Amino acid sequence: MSAPYILVLYYSRHGATAEMARLIAEGVEAGGLEARLRTVPGVSPDHRASSPEIPENGAIYCTEEDLRQCAGLALGSPTRFGNMAAPLKYFIDGTSSLWLTGALAGKPAAVFTSTASLHGGQESTLLSMQLPLLHHGMLLVGLPYTEPALTETQGGGTPYGASHHAGTDGARILDRHESALCKALGKRVATTARQLMAGANHAKS
Repeated sequence: MSAPYILVLYYSRHGATAEMARLIAEGVEAGGLEARLRTVPGVSPDHRASSPEIPENGAIYCTEEDLRQCAGLALGSPTRFGNMAAPLKYFIDGTSSLWLTGALAGKPAAVFTSTASLHGGQESTLLSMQLPLLHHGMLLVGLPYTEPALTETQGGGTPYGASHHAGTDGARILDRHESALCKALGKRVATTARQLMAGANHAKS
């Protein structure tokens, strides 16, 4: 049996969401658990997977088993009209077998997003990603205002999850507040997962 890990699952078109995923993974490992970075393939207009079977670079594609066996989940997507991107939704829509068995119930989860404009749907995108996780019975972990960067940020950052303002040309890199919140979110998911696992082990003993 593999060591417990947090699955950092994302779709990224231009790299900003992928960079957020990397920072969240840093936070996960600072929280004492392994981070497993995974992505999903793009989809064609008829909603079928359209990317190569193996990505040319970056994280490999997520499998159902990656999701089934995780101790917690961080789910990320760029904003598409205030919603998650189609490739990520296509993947999530295919997880009904996990829902039927309750495989994800009781596990912590968090969400993150990157947008081109500052008020371009960050919060609604985060909320849209939370909905299927609630249906799976996952325990949502946000960002509390005890994180100083949440009140100091002039870019992204919400109590619903980490966010980033990439700019209309996608060239704006994550600033120090956005980066800090990504790491804080990853650490919070890992810490929560560890506490839940410790509680479950204590109940068994």
